[in-house]
Amino acid sequence: MRFLLLTGLSGAGKTSAIRYFEDLGAFCVDNLPPMMIVRFMEACEKSSLRVPLVAFAVDVRSGAFFDANAICKTILETQSLGYRLETLFLEASDDVLVSRYKETRREHPLANGTVSLTEAIADERNMLQPLRETANYLIDTTGLRTKALQKQLQQIVQAGESAPEQAPLRIEVMSFGFKRGLPRQADLVFDVRFLPNPFYIPELCRHSGLDADVRDFVMKHPATEAFMGHITELLDFLLPHYVEEGKHRLAIAIGCTGGAHRSVAITEAIAAFLRERGYQVDANHRDLDLEQAHWLEKPDTM
Repeated sequence: MRFLLLTGLSGAGKTSAIRYFEDLGAFCVDNLPPMMIVRFMEACEKSSLRVPLVAFAVDVRSGAFFDANAICKTILETQSLGYRLETLFLEASDDVLVSRYKETRREHPLANGTVSLTEAIADERNMLQPLRETANYLIDTTGLRTKALQKQLQQIVQAGESAPEQAPLRIEVMSFGFKRGLPRQADLVFDVRFLPNPFYIPELCRHSGLDADVRDFVMKHPATEAFMGHITELLDFLLPHYVEEGKHRLAIAIGCTGGAHRSVAITEAIAAFLRERGYQVDANHRDLDLEQAHWLEKPDTM
């Protein structure tokens, strides 16, 4: 039986994630007290449940029962007992979290009347840091549309079908646009704005890095060929060391100006390279939908 511990910042989308996991056929429990984790997993194993995933949310709503370091130890304990437990951590920027709380008019679990909302968010980030550092999956929902979030959650469910013999390091390669900010979850960030930009070529500007014409334009440039040689050599050196050190999640971010052309093409190329090396890889394009929507809004300027 496969278990997923869902945690993260309040307001980052844990409730939406739980509901979508249920839609995918998972058995879900929200706000499970941390001291019940092992007993809950034991009960599920002994039950007649036949589901692709058992997901349970654990977070600061548990109040005095919540201790991130203790939960990390519990996770290790369950794994030593032979359970298959992974962790998904959801987060978002402070501005987005504040905006979401203002929209819903709900109180933050750590805002007790003497602490402001921004202070409560900062306190929660500090409390959750141990879980964030050890998470198998990390999703930043800042600017992430519902469909894009659901796609990433579906990939997590489908990842359970992967053979356990695969490399333990799971890698996310994402494209993004610098004009919308750096991805918070990125471990490695590469800037490809030095490459020629297809945006300024009329026949290419409305196509993305997923289209063959843009992909060929980007990938066949001499500077791109040199860059790919350097980055693949770097990754060949780094990844075995990450695996040896025990790291099981790595986020690689590739950025260009808007996040639709150069970064998308190179993200796909790096993801393909890593899959050939036997790693479990997800390729995501954070800002592609936003850029394409922007193109439709301004049809006369391109």
